[in-house]
Amino acid sequence: MKHGIYYAFWEQEWTGDYIRYIKKVSALGFDILEIAAHQILGYTDARLAEIRACSKDNGIVLTAGIGPPKDKNLSSADESIRTAGRKFFQDTLKQIAKLDVHTIGGALYSYWPIDYTKPVDKTGDRKRAITEIRAMADFAADLGITLCMEVLNRFENHILNTAAEGTAFVKEVNKENVKVMLDTFHLNIEEESIAGAIRTAGAHLGHFHTGECNRMPPGKGRMPWREIGEALRDIHYSGAVVMEPFIKMGGTVGSDIKVWRDLSGGADEEAMDKLARDALIFSRYMLG
Repeated sequence: MKHGIYYAFWEQEWTGDYIRYIKKVSALGFDILEIAAHQILGYTDARLAEIRACSKDNGIVLTAGIGPPKDKNLSSADESIRTAGRKFFQDTLKQIAKLDVHTIGGALYSYWPIDYTKPVDKTGDRKRAITEIRAMADFAADLGITLCMEVLNRFENHILNTAAEGTAFVKEVNKENVKVMLDTFHLNIEEESIAGAIRTAGAHLGHFHTGECNRMPPGKGRMPWREIGEALRDIHYSGAVVMEPFIKMGGTVGSDIKVWRDLSGGADEEAMDKLARDALIFSRYMLG
């Protein structure tokens, strides 16, 4: 396994200087930095080449995550929105390919954060999403990119809430480069057994996010990390393990993730770095 962290652990906005964070996570001992794919849509080729070179120079693998906007929703009943979604994903995938990114995860099949003031059509949305992801998979495959369908809790999406639903979706899409993505935060809400959910995904697991039940870094809560590690070893998982803690209030990050209290205890950047380093040591020990 390779261990990583999402850049927004340190940020209050969905933006960031990726070169700065590449250097930071390399110094902290991580293997991977996960970035927000939407942020690089406007980057020039020269800027992308600079970020890619920095990641190579610092021994950091880049992965990407994305929460598609509502007007780019691939599962929408509105054909014009799905058409916009296809262009959005093609543009996004071409950009991340320039960074040598080979894995992108998130609610690729829908949008985020979801608007539950509108009616929900789970059956129709799922059917449309399968059709669109199946087509997008071929485009992604030509770029060497794997699409990872994130299983989200009921408050953030309605299409894929459990590992069983995620695995069934991926099997129906039936493309080599379409995988399941699990996150311990979401599993904690929806699953009877987190370890059981991991085993359900099995060989279809393509990306794995970690965090405590309150989104603290691993090791600062009550998640059953020993069981999680055993399950990952049982399915011979050798992919990325990316922690995704959110502990700071404020900004669009705090608002979108619903961080309504400072879980960091007023930590400055040096203290945040220590939290990340300690969580990495803990994760390598428990999950490796």
